[in-house]
Amino acid sequence: MSQFMMNRRRFLSNAALVGGLAATQTFVGIRAGKAADVAEVRMQLGWLASNGLIGEVAAQKKGFFTEQGINLTIVPGGPNVDGVAGVAAGQSTIGQISSSPSVMLARSAGMPVKAFLAGYRKHPFTYFSLKKAPIREPKDMIGKTIATQPTAFILLRALLAQNGIPEDKVKMVNMGSDMNQLLTGQADAVTGWVTNTNALKVLGDERVDMMLWDAGLQLYANVYYTTDEQLDKHSDVLVRFTTAAAKGWGYVRDHPEEAVDMLVDAYPNLDKASELEAVRPVIDFSFGDSTKQTGWGAMNKDNWAAQIKAYADLKQFAGAVPTVDDVATMAILDATTDIRKQIG
Repeated sequence: MSQFMMNRRRFLSNAALVGGLAATQTFVGIRAGKAADVAEVRMQLGWLASNGLIGEVAAQKKGFFTEQGINLTIVPGGPNVDGVAGVAAGQSTIGQISSSPSVMLARSAGMPVKAFLAGYRKHPFTYFSLKKAPIREPKDMIGKTIATQPTAFILLRALLAQNGIPEDKVKMVNMGSDMNQLLTGQADAVTGWVTNTNALKVLGDERVDMMLWDAGLQLYANVYYTTDEQLDKHSDVLVRFTTAAAKGWGYVRDHPEEAVDMLVDAYPNLDKASELEAVRPVIDFSFGDSTKQTGWGAMNKDNWAAQIKAYADLKQFAGAVPTVDDVATMAILDATTDIRKQIG
């Protein structure tokens, strides 16, 4: 699973560094390439390389970025890499983060970053239980023990608040790196991404899913973001990037097995058999009825407003509560409507 969101305290310390980095470094977001019309674009991942970038890999392999005059470099993240701070400081052109709250929290902490595209039409984060004690809707959590990642406690709190459930009615505990707490009865539910098919195999046919999105907290996943400066000075390059990425994701949908071959070729540490199982869920989260209307990658302001309110109500913002226009722009989406709808 990708890093779900940054710790708020970490945001504060990193936000203080962004100004100094920007002042001492040459801005390297977009540079002239070998030809005058070629843009060098660095894309910083929020975590290690995974199937969340299979569309970009396909677009690279099929030459869609080259067609758009972009030389794309994908920069993997990791547990000690603060990708949002790096993008804010100009070390990369754009970033991809697993979940939309990271952008909201960064903006509140003073980082000049803004989302411009959402790769998944809804978030795959899910609460997993077993049929012998199923949790199918939030009220089923009452009196239960829920194990979740430390960075996802806020999601559980927000979910309970959204559904009018007092926090003292649910026991929240830290989750380990696997599903054992559910299998051994130490917890009634554990959490993870439903696209992580390999990790979920141990639960077998007894698994019951309650997706965060369906339970009332609708976050965006695989969010693409950039800085205010990039939007102001290089919106044309962001439009070209989005066009190529959309075509790449469309190719994945239409040629999933070939796309997996491309992904594993680019990142040999990934297991082909597991990725072949995961590619269908990844496609389902990237495309669906909503994308037929709005196109691949779409976001909307009402959804962002609801997310901001949920986090503001729980006093999660380190600085001022950001507005929708602070955290997201629809300009790149509007400029790529036709191609995104063709792909959707």
